[in-house]
Formats: sequence, C-alpha cells, structure tokens
Amino acid sequence: MMINDLMPLTQLNNAPQDLPEEVTTRNGARFNPRLDRWSYRDSTVTVSLDFLSLRATNELIKSTKKILIWYAENKSPDHLMNMFERFQHLLKCSELDLDEVSHITSNVLINYRASLSSKNSWYLGNLSGFLKKWHSLGVVGVSEDAIALLKQLRLKGNRKGEAVSTMDPLEGPFTDFEVEAIHTAVDSGYKAGDINLDDYLLVWLFLALGQRPIQYASLKVYDFGTSVAKDGATIYSLNVPRAKQREKLSRSEFSQRVLVPQIGEKFVQYIKEVRARFTGILVDTSVAPLFPSKRSSKNEPNGFEYHRTSKSLSVDLKNALNRLNVISERTGEPLHITATRFRRTLGTRAAMEGHGELVIAELLDHTDTQNVGVYVQSTPEIVERIDRAMALHLAPLAQAFAGVIIKTESEARRKGDPTSRICDPRFEPSMKPMGNCGQHGFCGELAPISCYTCRSFQPWLDGPHEAVLNHLISERERLMVESDSRIASINDRTILAVAEVVRRCDEIKGGMSEEING
Repeated sequence: MMINDLMPLTQLNNAPQDLPEEVTTRNGARFNPRLDRWSYRDSTVTVSLDFLSLRATNELIKSTKKILIWYAENKSPDHLMNMFERFQHLLKCSELDLDEVSHITSNVLINYRASLSSKNSWYLGNLSGFLKKWHSLGVVGVSEDAIALLKQLRLKGNRKGEAVSTMDPLEGPFTDFEVEAIHTAVDSGYKAGDINLDDYLLVWLFLALGQRPIQYASLKVYDFGTSVAKDGATIYSLNVPRAKQREKLSRSEFSQRVLVPQIGEKFVQYIKEVRARFTGILVDTSVAPLFPSKRSSKNEPNGFEYHRTSKSLSVDLKNALNRLNVISERTGEPLHITATRFRRTLGTRAAMEGHGELVIAELLDHTDTQNVGVYVQSTPEIVERIDRAMALHLAPLAQAFAGVIIKTESEARRKGDPTSRICDPRFEPSMKPMGNCGQHGFCGELAPISCYTCRSFQPWLDGPHEAVLNHLISERERLMVESDSRIASINDRTILAVAEVVRRCDEIKGGMSEEING
C-alpha cells in the first residue's frame, strides 16, 4: 500500500489492520511498518525508529506510523529519522497532566513552544511541515486548531550559517593553519604507517571535495576513471553521486570531480587492492564499493552490498584524524572532527578565493544558492600580519614543529652521514647546518623550509633558526605588498614551526645556563 496525497481518509483509517504488511522506501528498501521498531538498511543509511519510546496513545502511534510511511516512500531516510526525532521531542516536552498524548492540539503546541530555549526554538518550525502534511493526508491525530495555530505563528527556521559566520572553533570551518595541520598529519601518518591507505584517501576526499558522507559511502570502483589530456598528462576523476537531490535515488545522478595527480595515482593503486579483495565474491569487481565494509551485514539493499553506512564512514574519518592528534592553534586541543566542518571549510575557502554563490553551490552540490550566501557574506579575514612576537606566541598552540631538537650531530639518527645535513647559504653563508634529516630514502620536499614541519627533521640547538624565521617573515611582508594575502600566507604554518624551534632552543639554552650558574 502506498500512502499518497490523493488517498481518501476512509482508506487510510479503515485499511485492513490499518497498516500494510510491507513498505518499499524511495530507495527500494523494504520493511514491516507494523513492528514496534522499524530497523532496516536504506542505501547507505541505517534506519532505526523505536515507537515504544513515544509518549503517546496506541492510536496516535498508529497514526504517526502512517505519516512516516509517506516520508519513507517519498523522502530520504535522514529526513524520515529527523521528523521522528522532532516528533519524539514534542511528545517528551509536552507539559500535560496526561501520561500519554492522544492528539496534537493547539495547547500541546503552545506548551511545547514555551519549553523551547532560544537556541532550539527553531524545532517547532522544523516540525510544522510534518504536522501540516499529517493533516493534509487526512490521518487522525492533529486537530484543526493546531493547524490554525501553526498558520498564525511566525516560526523561526534553523539558524543557518551561524557556525560559519562566527568561525566557531568546534563546529565552524577550519582555519588555514588547521587545514595545513591536517595535510601534514595525514601525509606524515600515512608514510609512518599510522593510518591505512583507505583512511588516507578518505580524509583527502573530504579535504578536496567536501561532499557528504552518504555520497562517499555510495561510491563504487567504476566511479573512478582516468583519461589522457591533449598534452599527454593523465587526468584522474571521480563521479560523485548527488545524494541529496530531491526525489532522486542516491546513485541516479552524478557530478564529475577532478582529482590532483597525487591522490589520483594512489587511487589507482588502492582500486587494484579493492578489486583483488572482491575477486571471487562479486562477479564484476568494478561494482564493488570504493570504501567497502570489512564484512557484509546481510541487510544491505540490492546494489549496496558491502557498502559502509554514511555514519560508519563519518566515524572512520573522525577516528583516523583523532589517532593523528591534530592540534588546533585556536584551542590548543585536538581538532573537533566532523564531516560537516570539511564542507564548511570548502565553502569558506572558495569565498576567500573570490568565487560567487553559483560556484560555491556547485562545489557543495547544492541545487540552488539559498544556503551558500553565508560563505560570501561572512568571509573571514586572513591574518594580515605575523611578526616575530606573534609567531612565538602562536607557536606552542599550533604545534607545527613535529621533529626533535638535538644538541649535537652525535644525537642524530643518521649521525656520520653527511648527506643527512640540511644546509642553505641564504641563512648561513658558512653552510652551517640547521639540522639533520632522519629519513632514509628520497624525500622530494623543498629543504630547508619544508623540513621544519616534518617529523623526521632534527634541528641543531645552535642552528641558524633565527635567520630562517626572519627570512620567512620578511618574505611574507614583501608578498603582502606585491601580491595578495593568500599568496603571502602560504608559509604561515612553517613560520610557526620555525618559531617553535627558536622558542624551544632558547628554553634549552636558558636551562643549560642556569645549571652552569647554579
């Protein structure tokens, strides 16, 4: 049985046993709506609704199920769960003498509105559409006076863009320092074996594309592709499902995103590993999920076998970065990681680059520009000036320096190896080394500037670090005048790393002086 806007009231309320035995969702999942708990897998989302938790009469619960069947058949699983949670909150907060609510009346809504704080006052506005749909379908449970009240009230919507406009350190976009910290930690962590290749690529996709977890969870091996440009260069691309478009299935429409060669080359290697894993399990390994679960849960819908849920992907993202202990220079604490923060960062950085609302909407895969204006209107200003004092102040919080200071070369990992010495005549004409590289094998980074943010760098206690710091700050000031702030700030995290080396060296020397004088 399909519940639709044209179904008469008598059919809804007098159908055999009131509820159908099975419902098919918009994405093709099936479940029994007569159960007290709806629990099923819908594409890459696990749905779980406990109707026994509702503070309502049996009749109202039955009516609630009828409305939620319509949402299951016509809306996304996330929207379905959101409406259930909002209605559950309404029943929980209703200040009535009754133990159970039998009807949603104007009094119920007035009491609910009075119970909401200014922070969550938008909950009623969010629920208003649900109750109006309930009434329009002719299902008993919502009174006429409740609908009349909703039409009269000026209801607040969700406060969109607040985390972006305030640059909230927990929910807002990452700063440039924080983004660079993530870059450095992920690259170093992968080289050191602290994170696997799948987590490495997942983090980079969130950084580079800023899409929703449900989109990455829906990806399949054949969504990745390569082509050859006119100049012979290889182009790596990913067809990302447009998961949130209205009335569309999660793999019915795609947006092509180009990947940088650094990531594309690793995807080629990674996909070979995924296909090898599914050889003998799937007839066609190209339909294997790009980020597969460790094992099948046996409840995945057709076409989503071995796919992870969007929630588990978000947890993997968080766990991978938590293991790397990436520190925020704003809080001095490990970064609060959520998938949403990567989306907000992409939108914010695009606005800072001068892109308009249409471009940002395309990048974030929005169908319109109504939710992207905040990025253009609230573009945060980049730090205009970093002098020596500011660099030394921010350095301990940023924790950009990841190496170990050594007093003499005899403490170096590669002591006795002259090729491990890091020298540059720009900072020390006598070619006195800044320190030693503790990494064996080819590096490819631009020494010595990039060394200060590398965990393999072992700076000397008496190295010319002050000269490096002065050079970087002077170069930044020059670029601020001759180019723009985005170009000038490209080495800001390195400046903080060098400043931290200078600060620690001063502390060590000060401690040594006290020991001698003491």
